[in-house]
Amino acid sequence: MKKQPICLAILGLGTVGTGVVQLLESNLGEITRRTGREVKITHVGTRRQRDDIDKTINQSADLMNIVTQDDVDIVIEVMGGTTTAKDVIIHAIKHGKHVVTANKALLAEHGNEIFALADEHNVKVAYEASVAGGIPIIKVVREALSANKIDWLAGIINGTGNFILTEMREKGRAFDDVLAEAQALGYAEADPTFDVEGIDAAHKLTLLASIAFGIPLQFDKVYCEGITKITTQDVKYAEELGYRIKHLGFAVRRQLANGEEGIELRVHPTLIPDDELLANVNGVKNAVLVDAHPVGQTMYYGAGAGAGATASAVMADVMDLVRALSCPSAETANSNLVPHLAFLPQNLDNTRILSADEMISGYYLRVQVKDDVGVLAKITQILSKSDISIDAILQKPAHELGEVPVIIMVDPVMERNMNEAITKIEALDSVVDSVIRIRLDELIE
Repeated sequence: MKKQPICLAILGLGTVGTGVVQLLESNLGEITRRTGREVKITHVGTRRQRDDIDKTINQSADLMNIVTQDDVDIVIEVMGGTTTAKDVIIHAIKHGKHVVTANKALLAEHGNEIFALADEHNVKVAYEASVAGGIPIIKVVREALSANKIDWLAGIINGTGNFILTEMREKGRAFDDVLAEAQALGYAEADPTFDVEGIDAAHKLTLLASIAFGIPLQFDKVYCEGITKITTQDVKYAEELGYRIKHLGFAVRRQLANGEEGIELRVHPTLIPDDELLANVNGVKNAVLVDAHPVGQTMYYGAGAGAGATASAVMADVMDLVRALSCPSAETANSNLVPHLAFLPQNLDNTRILSADEMISGYYLRVQVKDDVGVLAKITQILSKSDISIDAILQKPAHELGEVPVIIMVDPVMERNMNEAITKIEALDSVVDSVIRIRLDELIE
């Protein structure tokens, strides 16, 4: 007997929603061959009627009504936001619908509640499209590396920021100039805060860290620093020293002095060696480097956004759910799917998230000083007394005003030591401006 089609409702017909519709139209044969089931769209949630949508698909602005319909098996939420989207997803779950979403902000901030509710109602919330677009990084960390102990991961997980830093390095352009172009090209929103201040990357890092380490989602504990203070001057100096500046998200498992484990969750500009693969990911591309035992380092690269890339990730989740829905019972279907955060809910661990003061990294420091005798000795003495080891010093020619930029690279040190040292350096009479600091990581196995 022929099985009934699996019916989809798509909430939101923007770039991603339209991309999903187009992907289904063009690749339906492949999808059917791979899943053994026909998949069709029965409803779309949209505020205005679309003439380019198949007439057999119901169009409505009443999202709450859509997700209760009998001819909806899977709800695809691609409208974004954390208010209406949350209400609709919860409503769908309570009506026994599986959910596929690209909404990293919603899951990073409310995922613990949403996943618990889904478990209670024996449905799944799938979210591959929420991190790194077309790169299947959720599936890789949650499934392909599931037998490994992940020690750390680092990623370029915001294409807008990567585009800006790439243009600044390759063409010597100023931050504001490149940001304006990114907005004109559609890479950045009219309000680019989430991209350039690192909030978007922090949402994604929250999800990656949870499935890497088996911890609850804790967006509020991610240290977050944007790229708005990066200058072409710093980009140039980094190049001279053999580094490139990338905006990275880090999730790091660390052994503490007391024998316990702690986890660093941080998003910030970072100097990395220019011969590293991650340093050569340019434009709007994303990449994630994972260090795990026993497999070692693996890297995943590709399009981090866009209609095609994100629709690909959405439909990969849909196809997993279609296979599960083909099981004899809902209970069997759920047991065949990986837990939301990779570990069984009862086995999630409350490993302590380290504060910013406890983070450890190397540093690039740019200190603007008067061209006075002995000023460099005073700075190095302060660093030494704070147990900070200097790796390299680059002193540039004096400016017309008699000021000299001094660039100092230091070995990994705890953040609180660095804070204390910078406060003392800035108090020196010969230091004429705030110290510019950018973290540094060698990405060593």
